[in-house]
Amino acid sequence: MAEQQQAIIAGGCFWCTEAVFRDVIGVSEVESGYIGGSKPSPTYKEVCSGTTGHAEAIRVTFDPEVLSYGDLLDVFMGTHDPTQLNRQGNDIGTQYRSAIFPLGDAQQAEAEAAIARANDDLGGKVVTTIEGPAEWYPAEDYHQEYWDGEGQRNPYCLAVIPPKLAKLRKSFAAKAKS
Repeated sequence: MAEQQQAIIAGGCFWCTEAVFRDVIGVSEVESGYIGGSKPSPTYKEVCSGTTGHAEAIRVTFDPEVLSYGDLLDVFMGTHDPTQLNRQGNDIGTQYRSAIFPLGDAQQAEAEAAIARANDDLGGKVVTTIEGPAEWYPAEDYHQEYWDGEGQRNPYCLAVIPPKLAKLRKSFAAKAKS
């Protein structure tokens, strides 16, 4: 088995992106958190206020022999709306922006290529940014594995996550666990 790698991506509500990537073959861990802002160790309430500059994001740990970084980014681009500036659905603000936070030059090049592929598919309308380097701050414990617990009873999650999982299974069937 190859050494595990990490990727940091932001595509709106972290509960929603976490739920998708927990269901991707080759992913061993997904952590919700905050990145890209100016305040050290921000809280959920502070990030939700839109004043810290952070994005709600996930840090994905994956096996690059099973899931390449490029494929991971294609799943990311295909399971959220990368054409919406600072929003995903009803979530509006810079904390819900679509962004990739490369961890090194190789990931930077792959991020540029993934955005180019998505732009080809979406008529040049992708607004996903490439940001960083930036400090990663894990979200509070109650946000971790949210869909697997509280999220199953949260009306917002019930409205948003199942369609994202259906999109994963339809568009990336060979990469979905279930």
